[in-house]
Amino acid sequence: MNNIYGFNHYSFFTDMSELASKHKSFDLSLGLPDFDIDVRLKQYLKEAADLNNHQYEPLAGNPLLIENVIKFNLQRKNYINIPKNEVTIVPCATFALYTSLKCILNQGDEVIVIQPSYYTYGPSIFLNGGVPVYYDLDNDFTVNWEKLQNCISKKTKAIIVNSPQNPTGKIWSKEDWNHLYEIIKDQEIYLISEEIYDTYCYDSVEHYSSFLHPELKKRTFCIFSFGKMFHTTGWKVGYLLASEELTAKFRCHQQYISYSANSPCQYALAKYLEVFEPSKNQVLMQKKRDIFNELIKETPLIVELKAEGAVFQIVNFRNVSKTMTDVEFSKWLTVEKKVACLPLSAFYNSKQDSDYVRFSFAKNDDLIIDALEHLKKNL
Repeated sequence: MNNIYGFNHYSFFTDMSELASKHKSFDLSLGLPDFDIDVRLKQYLKEAADLNNHQYEPLAGNPLLIENVIKFNLQRKNYINIPKNEVTIVPCATFALYTSLKCILNQGDEVIVIQPSYYTYGPSIFLNGGVPVYYDLDNDFTVNWEKLQNCISKKTKAIIVNSPQNPTGKIWSKEDWNHLYEIIKDQEIYLISEEIYDTYCYDSVEHYSSFLHPELKKRTFCIFSFGKMFHTTGWKVGYLLASEELTAKFRCHQQYISYSANSPCQYALAKYLEVFEPSKNQVLMQKKRDIFNELIKETPLIVELKAEGAVFQIVNFRNVSKTMTDVEFSKWLTVEKKVACLPLSAFYNSKQDSDYVRFSFAKNDDLIIDALEHLKKNL
C-alpha cells in the first residue's frame, strides 16, 4: 500500500510469499487455495462462454444469481429472508467495503476498526475522507464492550466487523450482535459487516449474520465473497446485502465505479449455487484445520485458541524465540526453516511486535503435512 496513506502492511503479504518462492519454502502465508475448484464450476464457466454471456449484466447483477443467492440464504440453519431489492452482485469484497464507506462518510467522520484486521480497511477509510479509530481486541481476541464503547465519539459514523475473522478465526454470535447494537443504537452509526468466510464455521457452530438482527440490518452493509466460498479468488465476484435505502445509495456509487461484475462468472456462480452443498465445503476446511492443529502439537509452536472459523490459525512462537519480533521470526521461519507464515503485527495499524504468527490452512493436505513434518524435524 502506498505510504501516502500511512500504510505499508501490504508489503508483508507480498514479501512473505515472494520469500517463500525464492527460498523454495512451504508457503502457508497467504489464504490463496492451492487446490482445484469443483469441476462443475469450470463446466458452467465454459457454458457461460458458449452462451455468449460477454456483455454487461444489470447494475444489480445477473437475475438468476440474485434469485439463487436469496434461495441459498433461506437454506441456512440461521436463515436470512431477503427481498431481491436488497441484494447487489459486486466485483469483490474489497470493492463492496470501499463503496459502502463512500455511501456514508463525510470528511472527518470516524470509523472504528477492530484489530487485528485486514490491511485494506484503513486505506479505504482514508480514501473516502474518513479517519480510522483503532480498537485492539483483548489478549484472547475477544471484544471488551466497555473499551469498544469508549472508542465511540460524536464523529463516529461506522464500525467494521469481520466474522468469521481474519486473522483470529473468531466468530460473532447473536449475543455479540446484540451487544454491538446496544452501544450504537442511540447514534447514527453504520455497520460494515464483512462475512466472507461465512461457509467456514467449525465444530457444529453455524454462521450467524449481522443481517439477522432486526434493527442492525437497517444500518448494515453485509458483504460476502464467492471467491472465498468456492476457492475462486481470481473470479472477483461477491454480493452485498443491505436495506433497500442503503442498496439504492450503494448502487448510485457503483454505477460510476465498476457498474457490474464479471458476466460469465456471474452465470457460472448462479448455476453452481443450484448444486452447491455448503456442508461439504465446511467439512473439507475443518479437516484441514484439524490436520494442521494435530501436527503442530509435535512442534514447539503453541496453538492457544483453535480457529472457530475462516481459514487461518494463530500460533504463539515464543517457545522458539523470546527475543525476535514477530516480523523477524516470520522471515527467519520462511528463509531458514522453509515454512512461510505472516506476523500478526501486519494486521495492526502501528503494532511493532506480537507473540503470534498466522498460518493459512486453505492448502492441499499434502502441503500442510509436509510443512509441519518439516518443522517437527527442524525447529
